[in-house]
Amino acid sequence: MSKILLAVLVALLVPPAQPNYRTQIERWRELRVKALTSDSGWLTVAGLFWLKEGKSTVGAASGNNFVLPKGSAPAHLGTFEFQHGVTTFQAAPGAEVTVDGKRASTSALKPDTTGRPDIVQVRALSMFVIQRGNRFGIRLKDRDSERRKEFTGLKYFPINEAYRVEARFVPYNPPKKIPVLNVLGDTSEEPSPGYVEFKLNGGDCRLDPIEEDGLLFFIFKDLTSGKETYPPGRFLYADPPKSGKVILDFNKAYNPPCAFTPYATCPLPPAENHLPVRVEAGELRYGH
Repeated sequence: MSKILLAVLVALLVPPAQPNYRTQIERWRELRVKALTSDSGWLTVAGLFWLKEGKSTVGAASGNNFVLPKGSAPAHLGTFEFQHGVTTFQAAPGAEVTVDGKRASTSALKPDTTGRPDIVQVRALSMFVIQRGNRFGIRLKDRDSERRKEFTGLKYFPINEAYRVEARFVPYNPPKKIPVLNVLGDTSEEPSPGYVEFKLNGGDCRLDPIEEDGLLFFIFKDLTSGKETYPPGRFLYADPPKSGKVILDFNKAYNPPCAFTPYATCPLPPAENHLPVRVEAGELRYGH
């Protein structure tokens, strides 16, 4: 999955320990909203254009292959050329557009899978290359997006420390890869160091995490999914195991980006991560 904003996610999902649990969770929620509504947050994602071999024009005029919001860019901004997995941006004559803060002419663009994608910027709009399996596309962000302006806030289940669960970690030896389907219908093999098992609300539960930058990343679904919570499922990060134990704090379970924009490419919970219980903790579904 995309590494964009992972550093920010880590910071807000694993805050320093605080003496009061309720205060810690409330602070986590504040940071969650701050990241979501920031200039680089998911509420600014306003488009996704899939690349095909050859040239694709971009600009506000309706005749472009990739049409930008009117008033946010010149009629003809430039051209993305995609050849054999390499994307090049060529600015239109006179277009005031930058790549990584420098006046653009012709530039090869690194995708998000490198960890530091090259950013094409014009006014409040920014664009960069994303790679999902064998697909390459241009993700558009708009600091003035309607979704950001119309954000109505997040809602949660009541804070309940009973949903801070100590789970037993069972390592895979050797580590294995698990198939993870995304909303595009693509399946990727993701590294999993082991699984966790725990009891919750009288049920025996098990989850397989993905390993991401030293953290355990859980994509899960439970019996609240499609009712009180986002139908496809929710996300949760946890620290690596210590002495064979992992702390799962479901009060920090949160909605994936797809709950806020149709232009995200979210992973879906693996079949083994469908919990047989209600997890009445964490973020509720957003909007309608």
